[in-house]
Amino acid sequence: MEIVKELPEIFEEFSDQRRKSFLAVKEIKDRGIPVVGSYCTYFPKEIAVAAGAVPISLCSMSDEPIPDAEKELPKNLCPLIKSSYGFAKTDKCPYFHFSDVVVGETTCDGKKKMYEYMREFKDIITMQLPQTQDEDALEAWEKEIRKLAAYLEQKFGTEVTEEKLRAAVKQQNAIRQGLKELSGVMKADPTPMSGLDLFNVLYGSQFKFDLDGIPAELSALKEQIRAEYDPAAREKKPRILITGCPMGGATLKVVRAVEENGGVVVCYENCSGYKSYDRMVDEQDPDVWHALAERYLSIGCSVMTPNPNRLELLGRLCDEFHVDGVLEMTLSACHTYNLETHQIRNFVTKEKGLPFFSVETDYSQADIGQLNTRIAAFIEML
Repeated sequence: MEIVKELPEIFEEFSDQRRKSFLAVKEIKDRGIPVVGSYCTYFPKEIAVAAGAVPISLCSMSDEPIPDAEKELPKNLCPLIKSSYGFAKTDKCPYFHFSDVVVGETTCDGKKKMYEYMREFKDIITMQLPQTQDEDALEAWEKEIRKLAAYLEQKFGTEVTEEKLRAAVKQQNAIRQGLKELSGVMKADPTPMSGLDLFNVLYGSQFKFDLDGIPAELSALKEQIRAEYDPAAREKKPRILITGCPMGGATLKVVRAVEENGGVVVCYENCSGYKSYDRMVDEQDPDVWHALAERYLSIGCSVMTPNPNRLELLGRLCDEFHVDGVLEMTLSACHTYNLETHQIRNFVTKEKGLPFFSVETDYSQADIGQLNTRIAAFIEML
């Protein structure tokens, strides 16, 4: 770990949160609190919270269950989908096991079919995600959000009232703002910590179930990092922004390759980072359902066509974090992100005037040597 002086205890807590939460989720179930699992940032967590449930992200970032998944799924499928399905099918993901329902979304063909197969052994509701971001799409997405609320109301014998929904919006906005402000410490040059440390906090926050307490913990960590920050004791390094597919688990090998070869990851634009907490739900909108739909549909994922919101966020983060280069990580057989690489390369190199580097990988460890060699050459060029 790279924070100056001693690593704050709260930082260690976030880093280790996913493992500890295996037991916590069982305790939640024992108290009779429902659990709603999901895989995607398009899932409106506020609906689950307003229904009295705990939202939880499900396992999908390891190659361990992939051989089991490949007994039913094709080998040339995206590793994220195979991992997700393998964990679910073998019942090796505690969060999936304890989820009363899993909320899916039609982001890609592989996930749509995966949710269809999962229905054989789990309650699944699949939200029909529009893949444009115009007014017609917004209307359709609001209907899907209302359908989700009605489903959870019936499932849990509760009512998603406007009052509950607005309280959930305020809570989730506070969490998003906390994550955004914590991520902002990496705007300093040199950075006060490593990008891997930052990622562990961002990722670990998904597995904290005291949702009301998360903003205060994030704020305390941010203040402690700033208090311990001594620029003279830190080394300036090439500043890398990572974009592309969701990261975590096995794909952290890419972050390690950057930081073990002289660079530092200052920002994650992908679903594991800013994409999930950059935009807030408009708390002043008199129609809370419309505000929710607008916030979630505006996420700039590669499944959207056209996809201007990804470019807007990427460009803004390049400026705010003073990046020296952009690294895109795509997963093998993730067609939407791989297809969009051409557009992202042109935007980064021509519009922003920055070096761009793309790596395609999977969840195996077989390419670690190659990743180190190629990423080291990119950083040396910077």
